[in-house]
Amino acid sequence: MKKNMQGFTLIELMIVIAILGILLAIAIPAYQDYLARARAAEGLNMAAPAKLAVSEATLASTNGTTLPGSNSAAGYSPATSTYVQSIAVGGSGVITVTTQNTGCTGGQVFTLTPTVSGNKVGWRCTSSNTACAPASCR
Repeated sequence: MKKNMQGFTLIELMIVIAILGILLAIAIPAYQDYLARARAAEGLNMAAPAKLAVSEATLASTNGTTLPGSNSAAGYSPATSTYVQSIAVGGSGVITVTTQNTGCTGGQVFTLTPTVSGNKVGWRCTSSNTACAPASCR
């Protein structure tokens, strides 16, 4: 009488482990790129109050086109976090966001440039490192 054997052979288990190893070799770097972009995007999210301050200061000016040249002129108090080193309002209302500890090589600096059209202020984003920039700033 034959005995029925159950279970997996060693070869089958090794094949499964090899497939998992290949998948992890692809997934881990992609996940780390995703984390670096998410950390860098925090800088853009934290710049929202600065954008609002510049917009309000611009639209409240006498002619509606005078852009503030500093944090105090915009009425903005900068904030920092683990991933955001500084947020500064510069000349012509340009906002510079410097990130840190994001995992991006060479650092990440976002520049938000305002454009005034009538009673609306629009923003154009540029990045020092497009590889780590979120989609909204490429």
